Amino acid sequence: MKNYQLKVILAFFIIGSIVIVGFGVALALQFDFGGSRLILTIIIALAILALFCIALAIFTVKKIIEPMSRMLKGSVLYTDIDTSKKSDSEIQNLVSELKKSLMEANSQKRQTDTILKHMTDGVIAFDMKGKVTYINPAAIQMLKLKDSDKTFEKIFSKYENINMEKIIYLENWTSSEMKIENDDVSMNLFFVPFKDEINRPTGVMVVIQDITEHVKLDDMRKEFVADVSHELKTPLTSIKGFSETLLEGDCDKETEMHFLGIINDNADRMEKLVQDLLILSRYDNKRDESRITEFDLGELAKKCSEKFEIEVKKRNQDMECFVTADVPPVQADKDGIERVIINIISNSVKYTPDGGRISIYVGYVHNDAYIKIKDSGIGIPKEDIDKIFERFYRVDKARSRKLGGTGLGLSIAKEIIEQNNGNIDIKSTLGKGTEVVIRIPVKK
Repeated sequence: MKNYQLKVILAFFIIGSIVIVGFGVALALQFDFGGSRLILTIIIALAILALFCIALAIFTVKKIIEPMSRMLKGSVLYTDIDTSKKSDSEIQNLVSELKKSLMEANSQKRQTDTILKHMTDGVIAFDMKGKVTYINPAAIQMLKLKDSDKTFEKIFSKYENINMEKIIYLENWTSSEMKIENDDVSMNLFFVPFKDEINRPTGVMVVIQDITEHVKLDDMRKEFVADVSHELKTPLTSIKGFSETLLEGDCDKETEMHFLGIINDNADRMEKLVQDLLILSRYDNKRDESRITEFDLGELAKKCSEKFEIEVKKRNQDMECFVTADVPPVQADKDGIERVIINIISNSVKYTPDGGRISIYVGYVHNDAYIKIKDSGIGIPKEDIDKIFERFYRVDKARSRKLGGTGLGLSIAKEIIEQNNGNIDIKSTLGKGTEVVIRIPVKK
């Protein structure tokens, strides 16, 4: 395509000259123009034609020929190859090269399709008319799309402030990221306009990320901070109120001792809460320096139950510990397991009415040693069973605080057991009692 601009101008000029000369001769024969007058008219017309041809050629080259040249530039035009001058072996090599290029292109397409198909993030591509040109299964599942949802408007019409024109033409003034809620699922949408080689928009791609777990964790963090603040505020308010009363000096000795007892109880409660928080923090950050030892779970369970003999007698409760089998020794953090057992027995004693029964069983099944703590207490409502391991969660908040609970005991127990490769399970019926089973792998 060498000198194509000059060729276009020349072609237009030759065609125009023929037309003008022919038209001038026709006028001269019909109206009997003089020779000099006819020549002057033809020269002026040819000059005007030359200027017109130059302008038309420049417009054609810039608007038609140059864009086509850019589009074809860089590609191998196999149709331009003169096969008549090639040997059979050269032709075969060209065919093999073309076949190889096509196979590589198809392979890359299959790889891309496979990646997009199995991505956990959703991907949707739209053309300029808003029609879906590609969508992966993750996007269909996350947005819960139907077969009829095939356009940008149908898919995003139920969400506010999502407009395809704004995304394409106002990308520098509008956010390319947006958060939406679909039932119980939270998602982040990222909008990216497609552009061609001359920077013109040709469509939009949307990437969808499921951020439900991140939102839940953020909510849990906020709730945790609020709970800690509340748990610390209550005893602090009590301590401050009674200490201010004592400072006024208008109380008798008996009242002073009563107020000091309340202050001491609240200080103990705060100390226990801070200790529990520090323990949770160490387990969360894997900074707990637990000592793994080999020990007998049956002996440990009996030792823990003996610590409650006085309290059990005061409440006229019946507590027994049974070792139902020859349990192999376990290898775990003995101090941590002891803390868990004491916590579970303590809960059973607290929430079992006077005259109730608490049974402790230690056994061995499927390579696991287990300890089962069963009571005839007040039980736990069915709807609360799945939440009792959450931090600061209490079934009966008023009673738990009265009994000195922080709402962190079961959370700590779960962390300790899981870090010792075991598990803890709770079954309960409201008004009939609770059963807690702890399993710990025995030493191999």
